[in-house]
Amino acid sequence: MHPWIADRTTTFDSSGIRKVFDLAAKLKDPVNLSIGQPDFDVPEAVQDAAIEAIRGGKNAYSPTQGIAPLREALRQEIAEKYPHEDRDVFISSGTSGGLMLSILTMVNPGDEVIFLDPFFVMYPALLKMCGGVPVAVDSYPDFRLDVNKIAAAITPRTKMILLNSPANPTGVTASEAELKAVAELAAEKNIALLSDEIYSRFFYDGEFASPASYNDQTIVIDGFSKSHAMTGWRVGYVHGPSEIIRTMLKIQQYTFVCAPQPAQWGALRAMEVNLGGHIEDYKRKRDMVFDALSDCYEIAKPGGAFYMFPKAPIDSGAKFVEQAIERGLLIIPGNIFSSRDSHFRISFAASDEQLKRGVDILRSMAGGSV
Repeated sequence: MHPWIADRTTTFDSSGIRKVFDLAAKLKDPVNLSIGQPDFDVPEAVQDAAIEAIRGGKNAYSPTQGIAPLREALRQEIAEKYPHEDRDVFISSGTSGGLMLSILTMVNPGDEVIFLDPFFVMYPALLKMCGGVPVAVDSYPDFRLDVNKIAAAITPRTKMILLNSPANPTGVTASEAELKAVAELAAEKNIALLSDEIYSRFFYDGEFASPASYNDQTIVIDGFSKSHAMTGWRVGYVHGPSEIIRTMLKIQQYTFVCAPQPAQWGALRAMEVNLGGHIEDYKRKRDMVFDALSDCYEIAKPGGAFYMFPKAPIDSGAKFVEQAIERGLLIIPGNIFSSRDSHFRISFAASDEQLKRGVDILRSMAGGSV
């Protein structure tokens, strides 16, 4: 290792998802069910608002906390859902930026942070960067949020519980009762509760629920990246107790500075865009893929996001993905998201034609080794 490289960079590896993307570049006409972003484009009204901002000279730094009209619109929306006495909001550089600032603000070296396994790939990496200790709680085989498992993982060093519902990579959504139980446990134990809700609008069965409804100290991370296909625009937001938010802003001043100003004006317009058609379309895609695969794969039916996490028909999910790639199908091995190597992730954020081709390949592989 180069002598100038910091020790903290050795505690985690590059994202395995990027390695699959590198493989994709080498294939001709692959069936790509690996990408974690919508397959529709940014709504034209949002594009127009950003262009107007650029042409109107709104290209400088914004205030660190974000442009006032966007913050005010979010504050009103949040206050309607969570009428807490002490809740503020700021604009982060994507939800990834919000995650980083949240962990930097609340996690000291040696503090333990509990989250479910499978998990979003960034969670353990960000924690290790900040000196935190990841505590992954096994949620196999159904990937439910089990308050008893969470409670059993708590130690005197537990600082935070990190939730993600709807979840990446499983698509599983926690029930209102499950979220309430964990929210009350965190309050009882005086443990920080961080809720990653970036897929909150991709919710197909019933109504979306947040632990913030049951614990007024919950810190919530959300954004526009997935809902409005604005993944490259880097506009997220974080809301929670005002002192926590002020501290995050102090760190943002010296790191990200602010989210891109023209993109924030686009996000303001995005709040007026009706996403109902896209959500219904993704629910249809979810049903189409699940119905086509559930008779030959073990799958927990996703209630949100745009992922499924089937169990591979052979002993190694990673080996199964290699076999799928040999057939021109790009999916993600489950061991990128988990301590187990038994599953793989499908993204159904793809065209119907791609999904049908992918389903055909997976059905042909369902018997095991090929």
